[in-house]
Amino acid sequence: MDDLVDIITLENLEQKMPKWDAASSNQLYALVDMGSNGIRFSISDLSPPRGRLLRCIYRERAAISLLDALSEPSLAFPDETIKLVSHTLARFRAIAVDDYAVPLEHMRVFATEAMRRAQNAAAMLQAIRAASPGLSVYILAPQVETLLGAVGARSGFDDVKGLFLDLGGGSVQMTYLDTYAAKTGARGDAFGPEVAAALAGQSLPFGAARLIKILDSGDSRAQAAALSQLRGDLSAAFQTLCIKFPSLAAAAAQAQSVKDGEEGEDKSGIDVYLCGGGFRGYGSMLMHKHPVQPYPIPLIGSFTVSGRLFGKTKDMLKVNKSFNGKIFGMSKRRRAQFPAIVAVVDALIAAVPRIRSVTFCSGGNREGALMMSLPSEIRETNPLTCSQYIIETAPSNRDEQSTGSEGVLDALRSAFPPDIDLATTTTIFGLQLGSLYANQIWTRLGDDADANASAALHSAVKYPDQPGLTHLARAVLGVTLCARWGATLAPIDEQLHQNLRALMEAADPDAPFWADYTGAVTGAMALLIRRWPKTQHAIKHTVRFRSTAEHGKKLKINLDIYVGEEAAKGIELENLVALFKSVRKQKHEGKKVIVTVNPAA
Repeated sequence: MDDLVDIITLENLEQKMPKWDAASSNQLYALVDMGSNGIRFSISDLSPPRGRLLRCIYRERAAISLLDALSEPSLAFPDETIKLVSHTLARFRAIAVDDYAVPLEHMRVFATEAMRRAQNAAAMLQAIRAASPGLSVYILAPQVETLLGAVGARSGFDDVKGLFLDLGGGSVQMTYLDTYAAKTGARGDAFGPEVAAALAGQSLPFGAARLIKILDSGDSRAQAAALSQLRGDLSAAFQTLCIKFPSLAAAAAQAQSVKDGEEGEDKSGIDVYLCGGGFRGYGSMLMHKHPVQPYPIPLIGSFTVSGRLFGKTKDMLKVNKSFNGKIFGMSKRRRAQFPAIVAVVDALIAAVPRIRSVTFCSGGNREGALMMSLPSEIRETNPLTCSQYIIETAPSNRDEQSTGSEGVLDALRSAFPPDIDLATTTTIFGLQLGSLYANQIWTRLGDDADANASAALHSAVKYPDQPGLTHLARAVLGVTLCARWGATLAPIDEQLHQNLRALMEAADPDAPFWADYTGAVTGAMALLIRRWPKTQHAIKHTVRFRSTAEHGKKLKINLDIYVGEEAAKGIELENLVALFKSVRKQKHEGKKVIVTVNPAA
């Protein structure tokens, strides 16, 4: 390539990434991802102490397909494409620098497969730099694209272990990432598992835009050859990763030993994480045909399905061909590429012995670059439990001297029978949602309880694309908070409530019961404690819980609520018992709660 082309490799990656400084007065960063299918632009706020959240404050996508613009056989961008791209990036630069005051040194442009292939990439870069003086524009080497994609996809979670694939317009990347293993052994450098994933990553020239051209060509020989090569190359890529990562090889061997149709699919197999527009399109189709309809959470990020549902490619193709209406999350272009996307999915299914689960990721190259700009002590924090998240959601009536969330959560935990292992339950505790939940118990106190029950459902569903919040976590959070307010809902909200419960029940049949129970206990506590408690002692002085469980054909929980003398004044104590009517209303088969209210000793 021409000397004007600046390529980011693993060797020079650190010096090319934007630099993050906690003491800087401006924590805004702007990134542009010049993908093969479109150009994406975003501005994010990395201000401490919420830097780990990668909070996006502006985003935009330009529907410019660089791969389609490459003319055969010269593989060169036409002049009009170069002009359009340079003007588009000049506009993005103006939005970032002029409108949002992003320092120019905090802005980066990354280009991928189409720019790597283009014979006149230097002309494109020269036009961009002429239209946007001082703008840093780089082409990512394949290994760096794999790295940024994996780190960006991982940004939506705490720890991950599984295959990572990124399907763009020009290529598909495949690698393996295990951050759990890195925490139990020597990490080496700051990005030990991520760099290992990048070095082992496989990049194959079978992006959705490129592959659909072959499938639509009408040349049956070329089609058969491309599909055969895709399957062979993806299978070889998986085998290469198994050789490089013993934990993947062990998981593959265990999965191979489980015969098709046997129970245990959820206990053995390989977890897969998918990012990139092509795979997100397949996820949108799965959401459109999900067993729970209408699917209650309108976000593709953290959408998870079983390997069995993921494998219904023929059904998805049939829907794409026969359904004439709008499919949420899918553009006309993505639907036109859908046969190519399915071809890649089929090749993935054929390559992996048994896929246990598939999670769709919203993060990509931009989020990966932001994560790599942060120091490890921030990057490695759990986004659901780190202090920046708690600060963001703290209620307005919480004093600086008030007790922390743990005091509130300890009171709620005491209402669970001691033989119930909360760490393994599908509850706010088992899903590490405790701090987030506690900080919403005493919000919206000026609103009607019925309005708050509705708001609890909708806020959990429409919460920003928050790292760490899976769809199951959103459902548990929303249903539990709804129960905290009594779960009296208008008919328009009832279906949302039932569909969220259906998601929970599919993951754990006991999850809806524990959500109702937790919410009712919370409601009892909040009836006696009118605002965020100032001390943990104040909680114990006001209300205490003690419970036991009888395990037989039915689970029977005997809950004793002890109310302090001052707290009991002016309250009909039977109202505390009435709060548990919502648990009985749901008719949890095989479960019963007996509540007794006592004066505190």
